[in-house]
Amino acid sequence: MSVYWSDIVHRLTPYVPGEQPRIANLVKLNTNENPYGPSPRALAAIAAEAGDTLKLYPDPNSDRFRQAVAQHFQVPPACVFVGNGSDEVLAHAFMGLLRHDAPLLHPDISYSFYPVYCGLYDIRAEAIALDDAFAIRIDDYLARAAGAVILPNPNAPTGRLLPLAEIERLVAGKPEAVVVIDEAYIDFGGQSAVALTQRYPNLLVVQTLSKSRSLAGLRAGFAIGHPALIEALERVKNSFNSYPLDRMAIAGAAAAIEDVAWFDTTRHKVIASRERLVAAMTARGFEVLPSAANFIFARHSGHEGAALAQALRERGIIVRHFRQPRIDAFLRITIGTDAQCDALLNALDEILA
Repeated sequence: MSVYWSDIVHRLTPYVPGEQPRIANLVKLNTNENPYGPSPRALAAIAAEAGDTLKLYPDPNSDRFRQAVAQHFQVPPACVFVGNGSDEVLAHAFMGLLRHDAPLLHPDISYSFYPVYCGLYDIRAEAIALDDAFAIRIDDYLARAAGAVILPNPNAPTGRLLPLAEIERLVAGKPEAVVVIDEAYIDFGGQSAVALTQRYPNLLVVQTLSKSRSLAGLRAGFAIGHPALIEALERVKNSFNSYPLDRMAIAGAAAAIEDVAWFDTTRHKVIASRERLVAAMTARGFEVLPSAANFIFARHSGHEGAALAQALRERGIIVRHFRQPRIDAFLRITIGTDAQCDALLNALDEILA
């Protein structure tokens, strides 16, 4: 009964996650999951933790995972924060670092959790419009007063990438503001800004193991930044949940980070399939935005986005469609295996005929 709700609950507009349907023989290209399984080393590490020790609390600092991240990125462990998926890491950043008197700046077409967190934590925000090519313009952020800035790179749902030099220009040009770079998809074609965290104390980089390391079902993410930023996140975490990662998540996440060979093999498969799909979609008359992610963002001048999504669904293929101004003609399509991409293309040939 909503009569018992607090005022803030009445004001919230919750995030709507991608559909997870229970349909047999479905070609699922709607939630940017990796089509290739997790590292076998990660699966073995997870299985090894499924024993009697589950009666004990996990390490509250998740040091095994934290050390693996620090070693992989060659940063001190004090510069690493880990959490229950990058969404939780971002939530702590919104509460601990992004709430100021001046507004938080973020793209108008971007990850839709950002406005949700602003509502939850009562953060004043300003959405900065993408340009006509759906790209982020750093000059638009430098020209405005800001308490903080958050950008995904590559952006979602567009897939467009900012060069590292542009990220540095933003961070250097806003020394008074915390800049959070959300790199959920960076491993599929971009250069991470992690190295910049050792030179700029106002930069926090957030990544997830859900995409390039195929662990969306495990829930593990991390942030890298100056120790003062990390301390803020730790203070929020320890005022909220001191044990955010369970024993299996800590073990599996650490092993996934350490298995660089599996990581490189699978992400390069995704990149190759993406380029193949982009060429095939373009040949069928689609406009496909430049993508450095494990998805593409595409529209067809002769067909409405919603109608295409429904027609694909009727053929057992689901993609993501956003009923949002400027992008309602687009479909966001996850890169699947080549067989899944072929099924998509065959279905589109039927629809477009």
